Amino acid sequence: MQSLIGTGVALVTPFKEDFSIDIEALKRIVNFSIDGGIEYLVVLGTTAENATLSQDEKELVISTVIEANNGSLPLVLGVGGNNTLKVTEELKTRDLSQFAAVLSVSPYYNKPTQEGIYQHFKAVAEASPIPVILYNVPGRTASNMLPSTVIRLANDFENIVAIKEAAGDIVQAMQLLKNKPKDFLVISGDDMIALPMVLAGGSGVISVIGQGFPKEFSEMIRLGLNRKVDEAFKMQYLLADCIDMIFEQGNPAGIKQVFLSLGISENTVRLPLVKVDDSLASRIDQFVKKVNKQG
Repeated sequence: MQSLIGTGVALVTPFKEDFSIDIEALKRIVNFSIDGGIEYLVVLGTTAENATLSQDEKELVISTVIEANNGSLPLVLGVGGNNTLKVTEELKTRDLSQFAAVLSVSPYYNKPTQEGIYQHFKAVAEASPIPVILYNVPGRTASNMLPSTVIRLANDFENIVAIKEAAGDIVQAMQLLKNKPKDFLVISGDDMIALPMVLAGGSGVISVIGQGFPKEFSEMIRLGLNRKVDEAFKMQYLLADCIDMIFEQGNPAGIKQVFLSLGISENTVRLPLVKVDDSLASRIDQFVKKVNKQG
């Protein structure tokens, strides 16, 4: 899956002040990512506030991104949940012809055992007509998909091609990298340790901050993949403060403030999320102005 090497971004769903989806802003965000050198786009991930979108709104987001992208970049669709039957039914019935892969999160809330996680993704793999990217994010799911489970799945199912590893644990990531099958991709789901993971053998990142600073962040990952370590870390340390800031009061409230500062979209989020406070908004705004001045 060469198309999944480099920087993918987990697109936000921009809202107007009345909380309706801002279609024109979503198109601007897609074009901003394409123009900035991003390698692929992830639609309806956690960052999209997927949990607060109606089914009609999800379809609107999908069709808008497909139209705006116009075949420019590979697309990945988030199809996951904690009801295995519902997930597999969607995979069997949805038209996935426009997508290179699906991104499927480990079941949340239920807290399955490792065997339960394996059986869930076995069902997902058997139902999906296109490649599957596993998604491990224990901070949200309340259960950690262990490297042994990931490796078992990678060996048992040809269409499980990658994992978005977002445990924030570089040691766990290195265990995956050491023991994975040759062509299986380990993709960082954590912006701050994306570069160290790439240098350890990872394939890139599915990023939040990358859509706000696509030129700088995607270049950092490419430098890392090309083993230009000093140049890559220079970029990492340029962006590090803002990586912390965009997650300080929750995702995607932080990255939406970046888009407001860039003049691309409003910073509206839907409850139970709220906008960042004035202090953080000011700090993010100052950072965006500093980076753009340097650029």
